[in-house]
Amino acid sequence: MIARGYQFDIIQDIGSGINYNKKGLTQLIDRITNGEIDKVVILYKDRLIRFGYELIENLCNKYGTEIEIIDNTEKTEEQELVEDLIQIVTFSCRLQGKRGNKAKEMIKELMEDDTSQESKTTPD
Repeated sequence: MIARGYQFDIIQDIGSGINYNKKGLTQLIDRITNGEIDKVVILYKDRLIRFGYELIENLCNKYGTEIEIIDNTEKTEEQELVEDLIQIVTFSCRLQGKRGNKAKEMIKELMEDDTSQESKTTPD
């Protein structure tokens, strides 16, 4: 950002990508709708918001805010599905108060299944 000569503030959140009540996301939306932001720069598309990116994109377009994505590497459908499932499992376990081991076990199983599927796929 500095090398590109951007004047910037960093807005960050720690938490689930499917929680829309995060302080940083709320701050970002407020600043966009107040016309305070010309450009939002993110590393990956899903770093801004896991689900509903198009909604934020439309909001930015309406208020004249550009979104710049640094890494536009496309993921396979399977990779996206596994990441989405991990987010959902993590979020639902938090809602039910089952953080710790149960969520970790489910995530580990999802990752192992994804890895085993990739190794089974060989070109003919």
